Amino acid sequence: MTAILLATTCAVVYGTADFFGGLATRRSRVLAVVFLTQVTGLVCVLPLLPLLPGAPSVAGLAWGMAAGLAGGAAVILFYRALADGVMSVVAPTTATTSAVLPVAAGLVMGERPEPLALGGVALALLAVLLVSRATGGEETGRAGLGTVLRALASGAGFGAFFVLLKHVPADAGLWPLAGARFMSAVLVLVLALALRRTLRPGGGGGMPAIMTAGVLDMAANVLFLLASQRGMLVLVSVLASLYPASTLLLARFVLGERLNMVQTAGVGLALGAVALIAGA
Repeated sequence: MTAILLATTCAVVYGTADFFGGLATRRSRVLAVVFLTQVTGLVCVLPLLPLLPGAPSVAGLAWGMAAGLAGGAAVILFYRALADGVMSVVAPTTATTSAVLPVAAGLVMGERPEPLALGGVALALLAVLLVSRATGGEETGRAGLGTVLRALASGAGFGAFFVLLKHVPADAGLWPLAGARFMSAVLVLVLALALRRTLRPGGGGGMPAIMTAGVLDMAANVLFLLASQRGMLVLVSVLASLYPASTLLLARFVLGERLNMVQTAGVGLALGAVALIAGA
């Protein structure tokens, strides 16, 4: 039950971080937003390292750094795909892929949830797809192959991030997350240098949103790491992938955006999936 609670809270925090990240990208350069959120997360986790149980190890840092490369690449690809303006394709493709990959990995690793929990997993995968749907079916037809491939790659990157963190030793504390944030920041820095892009966010007052997104994203990573150490990857990863639901609700109540009927049904299914998995 602890793992389910942690993973569900993780989804809420991830979704909130994405909400603020989305606000930031409206006002600032994408690479700058990604870089500054990664640095902010690193700055937040460093003071916690000596305060929480755990010690650095080669294995823990290696798994964390590998996860950081996967997660950093996923974020870059995700925002790049969104720049094409086809949210109705990018969001469901990315979110569903990020959920399916860890579920498949967990089953291959020998995890066997109860039948009721597996039903919740199936319901959660459907919920992820529905809550990520946007109106306007014509947008799907306008999506290019490159956009779809970037969305698939982004989802695979997020899914790989979940799988790699599952392999982190239980006694590593938060050190793997520090390694992950360091590597993702380095990845963005190298990419910016190679493309000769500036990492200055630009005008528009986007720094508060950037820093909030960075803090919340790191908090969500901590919650997922703790959840994965206490529960099956099949269950915690699919619950964490319900993050679009909280993003939608924030957009509804903060920005006044309306949910369509499909998205509303998806939010309801998400709640049902959590109840099924928790009750197993």
